[in-house]
Amino acid sequence: MSSIADNIGSVTRRIQKATLQAGREPGSVHLLAVSKTRPAEDLREAIAAGQTAFGENYLQEALDKIDALADLPDIHWHFIGPIQSNKTRQIAAAFSWVHSVDRLKVARRLSEQRAATMGPLNICLQVNINEEDSKAGCGLEELPDLVSEIGELPNLSLRGLMAIPDPDQPEADLRLSFRKLAGALKDLKARHPGAGPLDTLSMGMSGDLELAIAEGATWVRVGTDVFGARPAKS
Repeated sequence: MSSIADNIGSVTRRIQKATLQAGREPGSVHLLAVSKTRPAEDLREAIAAGQTAFGENYLQEALDKIDALADLPDIHWHFIGPIQSNKTRQIAAAFSWVHSVDRLKVARRLSEQRAATMGPLNICLQVNINEEDSKAGCGLEELPDLVSEIGELPNLSLRGLMAIPDPDQPEADLRLSFRKLAGALKDLKARHPGAGPLDTLSMGMSGDLELAIAEGATWVRVGTDVFGARPAKS
């Protein structure tokens, strides 16, 4: 059985190869290790292998791990799950990135509840790129107004867009989904140059990270290929 360190090495090589094949700058794509349901001991093993960015979906579970790993410096915590309005205060205080902002109410609360001494909270807007009823996220048509309004919030840094396309769609359709998100970000940068850095595309997972990188991903969110398959629910 491969160790977590071995897995990180394998995924890192995949990212480097895909980045090179896409003709992109080395180091322009970052690995976000999706650590939901994983114990803190697994994260310690990943950290020992050089991984510093972790994506969490469930707030209380994440807070427990943040406390358990408080002795380790330079860990960057990314919240990537659905956001309930009553959880924004804790998210604003504990995380450096939030990838799953999909409405203005949540953005406002994160800005209001982020301590100015912590520096701006990096956020991505989650887009429901395939308009799936089961998926969270705003529609592409909502982005311009949302970006304009979020650009006025003082304690947020609008970094870009996130999407979770249907992984079971044909490869050509999946590539088109990634391309649509990249095109939306390019359009927003042209139309809203003062809204934020707008330099981030959070897209691609274990099975499709090469496609995502070819279409411009800057963060790939990988869980299974880093930590192994999650145990089946009893």
